[in-house]
Amino acid sequence: MNSFLNKSLFEKRKIVFLAALFAMFIIGTGGFHPAAGVAATPDTMFSPPESFSDLAETASRAVVNIRTVKTIKGGGHVFRHFQKNPFGDDDRMRDFFDRFFDDNQNRNFKQRSLGSGFIIDKDGYIVTNNHVIDNADEIVVILNNEKEFDAKIVGRDKNTDLALIKIDPHHKLPVLEFGDSDTLKVGQWVMAIGNPFGLEHTVTAGIVSAKGRVIGSGPYDDFIQTDASINPGNSGGPLLNMKGEVIGINTAIVAGGQGIGFAIPVNLAKNVIGQLKTSGEVTRGWIGVGIQDISDEVAEYYGIKDKKGVLVTEVFPGDPADSAGIKPKDIIVSVNGKAVDSARKLTGIIADISVGDTAKIDAIRNGKTKTFNVKIAKREETKISAKSVPKENKQQLGIRVADITAETASRFNLKDTKGVMVTGVDAESKAAEAGFQIHDIILEINHRNISSVGDFDKAIKDVSEGKTINLFVRRLNRGFLVIKITK
Repeated sequence: MNSFLNKSLFEKRKIVFLAALFAMFIIGTGGFHPAAGVAATPDTMFSPPESFSDLAETASRAVVNIRTVKTIKGGGHVFRHFQKNPFGDDDRMRDFFDRFFDDNQNRNFKQRSLGSGFIIDKDGYIVTNNHVIDNADEIVVILNNEKEFDAKIVGRDKNTDLALIKIDPHHKLPVLEFGDSDTLKVGQWVMAIGNPFGLEHTVTAGIVSAKGRVIGSGPYDDFIQTDASINPGNSGGPLLNMKGEVIGINTAIVAGGQGIGFAIPVNLAKNVIGQLKTSGEVTRGWIGVGIQDISDEVAEYYGIKDKKGVLVTEVFPGDPADSAGIKPKDIIVSVNGKAVDSARKLTGIIADISVGDTAKIDAIRNGKTKTFNVKIAKREETKISAKSVPKENKQQLGIRVADITAETASRFNLKDTKGVMVTGVDAESKAAEAGFQIHDIILEINHRNISSVGDFDKAIKDVSEGKTINLFVRRLNRGFLVIKITK
C-alpha cells in the first residue's frame, strides 16, 4: 500500500515538474506560437509585440505638428442667424442693436486649427492632408525638438485629400520611408503618430481592421481601416508598420464612432506626392466613360460567370474611348494586361497612366473579346443633370413609358434617343415591387432592343403569362441594371 502511495506521489510530482518546465519554456521563448517552425518577422507576426518603444522613439523624430490660421471673413457668427430684431418691433432697440453689433458682423476673425504631418525629405518636404492646410493664411510646422518653421504649400490634391508642404531648415531632417500598402494584411499590427486634440506626438497602436473601405469621400476611396486610435489633430500623420515604414496617411474618423479610423494607402499616395513635388499639381488619365461594377443581375443577364470586369454605362462623345470605338454595355476586363475587377480599380489604373500614352484595353462585346488602343487624355470632371419629366404615354406591367425624343434627350443630357423612359410607376404594381423608378430608361427586354413605345408593347405582348421578363435598364446617374418581372 505504501509502495503504491509513493508511486502515485512520484507521478504527481513528475507532472508538476513537467508543467513548470513547459511554463518556463513559454516564458523564455516569448509565448506559444501555433505556427511552429515558420520563420516570423516583426512585420508578419500578428501577436502583440513586446514593446512599441523603440519604433515610437525613432519614428516620432520625423513626425511634425502643423498649426494653421485661417481668416474667416464677416465674422459675428453669434448674431448672423437673427432674421429679425430679437427685441421685437421696437425701432429704438433695433437701432441700438444695429449700431452695437454692426462692427462685429463686418470684422474678420482668425480661426486656428491643428493637424499632423511627416517628413519625407531631408530638405524639408512634409506630407499632410489637404484639409489640414486648405485656405490657410499661415502654416507653422513644429518639429519634434519644438523648433518652429513657417511652411509654404508646394502642391495639393483635393481628390485624395493629400498635400505637400515645405519648410527651410538649417540642417538635415530625419525622414520616414514609404512601405508597400499592397502587402498589408487585415489583423496586422500598426502604429499611428500624431497630435490628437493638440496633444503633441501621441502614439497609438492597433491592428488593420479592413482594407479597401469606401467612405464616400471622393472618386479614389480605397481606405485602410484601423482601430489604432485616431482623433481630430491626427489628420496627416503616418500609419506605420512594425518596420517603421509609412503604409498609410491618417485622414478620417467616423463621427460619433470609437476605435475606427481611416488612412490613405501609401501606394495610392506615392504617385500623387511625386507629382506634387515635381510640378505642384496632379494630372490624371481619362478615357471618357461612365462605368459601374457588375451586379449579380447584370452578370446573369449577360452570362458572365465570374462577374469579372467593369460595365461601361456611358461613352462621352469626342473623348478617347469614343474615338477608339468603345461603346456602352462593353465590359472592360483589362488595361495594359492588368486585370480589372472593379470600377474603383479601373479608375485608379487609368488615372496613373500618363496623359498622351496609349493604353491597350480589352473588353467583351456580345460574348467576344475586343482590343482597343485608347490614347489617354487629361481627366475632366463631368456632371449629369436630369430635371424634367416627359409626358406620360403608355402603361404596361404597372409602369407608364414614353418615347425619348430629341427634346427629351437634350433635357436629360442623353447621348441618343434609344429606349423608352419610365414616366410613372403604380404603387401596387409588380413594377413597383421590382424596384422601377421614374426616369428609368428601358433599353432591352429579354435581349431585344427597345427603341419606341411600340417596341416596348410588342416585346411585352410576346411574353407568355407566368414567364419572366428581363428588362435591361439605365438609371440616370447610377448606370445599368437588370430588373426581373413575372408576367
